[in-house]
Amino acid sequence: MDLEKQHRTPAPYEGGEGCLTVLVRIPVRIVVLVLVLPVRMLWDLLTAGGRVLQRVLLRPLGRALEWLYDQVFAPVGRALTWLTVALLVWPWVGLWRYVAVPVARYGVALPLVWLYENLLTPLGHGLRWTYARLLVPAVSGLVTFFLVWPAIGVWRYLLRPSGIAADWLVTHLFLLPLSLVYRYVLTPVGLGAAWAAEMIGRGLAAVGRGTWAGVVWLVMTLLVRPLVWLHRRVLAPVGREIAAAFGVAWRVAGFVSRAVGRALAWLARHLVGAPVAWAYRTLCTPVGHFLRDAVWAPTRRAAAEAARAARGVLASARETLRSARRDAWRALVGAPQVTDARELGGSAARTLGRTTTVPSAAPAPEISLLADKTVERG
Repeated sequence: MDLEKQHRTPAPYEGGEGCLTVLVRIPVRIVVLVLVLPVRMLWDLLTAGGRVLQRVLLRPLGRALEWLYDQVFAPVGRALTWLTVALLVWPWVGLWRYVAVPVARYGVALPLVWLYENLLTPLGHGLRWTYARLLVPAVSGLVTFFLVWPAIGVWRYLLRPSGIAADWLVTHLFLLPLSLVYRYVLTPVGLGAAWAAEMIGRGLAAVGRGTWAGVVWLVMTLLVRPLVWLHRRVLAPVGREIAAAFGVAWRVAGFVSRAVGRALAWLARHLVGAPVAWAYRTLCTPVGHFLRDAVWAPTRRAAAEAARAARGVLASARETLRSARRDAWRALVGAPQVTDARELGGSAARTLGRTTTVPSAAPAPEISLLADKTVERG
């Protein structure tokens, strides 16, 4: 049961109607409403302006920029990318693939591999065999013969027989008394000092725990509990009321801002929009129709007729100029002469140059008149 009580979640806060809440709520909400109302109206104004700006400017600008990107920047970017790759990347790739790699592989790597496999590896194996089989045994034999065996002989036949008495004296005069002093004097003294230090440490720990408990009790009693009471009884209710007042004031300011916006829109519609619409329908539209029917249409028709007449005059002038030029050319050069014997007029009947016969056509003469005239002239 105690564990369940300890792990149970606290109950949610339910605002009471205490005297402090009643005293704080209404003034705080009034003050907050006065402070929040301009901010909410400015926020709504900025929001409406942002929507209008997005609808009128930003969205068309975005479409224009998207079209410009799709039609201009993207093709230019692709062209520049291709040009950059063609001028900068492909030459280096080709140089690396077809020059640097073959040179490095066949000019450097393969000779080095061949040199390593066929020259350096046998040479290394030979040096290792020489070191392991000749140099090491020779050096070991020389060191053993000139250093180890003389040292062993000196120790075995000179130093050891004369050092037995010295070992007995060192053992009975120094080592044995020192071991007795360590075992029966220093060890008990060290154990007693350790026990005393442990007792002193326990006492100091107990004093420290008591002092810490006293300090904790003083801090909890004089500082923490008053702060907890102040937070629970004063700051938390005041903070909740201020937060609730901000929420209520924001909603009320929204209603007020929308009402003010609707009133301004109604005034603008009836003071500006309706007179402008009436003036457009009553004055501008009839005047525009009158100008279109009485001025613009006759003017356009007259301009079209004048343009048509001007085109006719220009065409006749061009034709007259061509005729005058042809007459002047004939007067200077003469009429063109016919050099080939050809029929001037065609006939539907069968002639010397035709292979088909039209049944309803009259037969033409078999000899061309032009040919007769030529013969007569000759």
